[in-house]
Amino acid sequence: LAQHLHRITRHPEQFRAGDAPYLADVTLSLVSALLARHLDAENDLPADVRQQALLAQVRDFVDRHLDDPDLSPQVVADAHHISLRTLHRLFEAEEETVAGAIRRRRLERCRRDLADPLLRHRPVHLIGRRWGLTDPAHFSRTFRAAYGVGPQAYRASITSFH
Repeated sequence: LAQHLHRITRHPEQFRAGDAPYLADVTLSLVSALLARHLDAENDLPADVRQQALLAQVRDFVDRHLDDPDLSPQVVADAHHISLRTLHRLFEAEEETVAGAIRRRRLERCRRDLADPLLRHRPVHLIGRRWGLTDPAHFSRTFRAAYGVGPQAYRASITSFH
């Protein structure tokens, strides 16, 4: 709950006005799950609240472990003591696979770092490695597929505007 609230308040620019009902729903589910845990009543929560709380925990886990090149759906499932099938079902409503969410979050972090003037001296492949993308060629292809331009060209286009 604390990490969810911290993320919302620290980076409000990442959300649109249309996200408010979803954020409110997730926040309420996390508060409910926290209270239920302290009251030893987690099994009394509605299934959708438990599911939303678990999804928030999974997303937080993924964000905290993006730098681990071994982060995979199986690692995520094992860390939460759920089956891989349950993990995949959790993401079905998100219209994104677990591996896709990991890749997207890694690429978002790479893109942010590539645009950071304080990291301009850091080689592109080390930025990829920092976020778990250890193969420079794979990082470049994946970045290009996501953003339409390679990481080096992206950095050059950003720095030319400053």
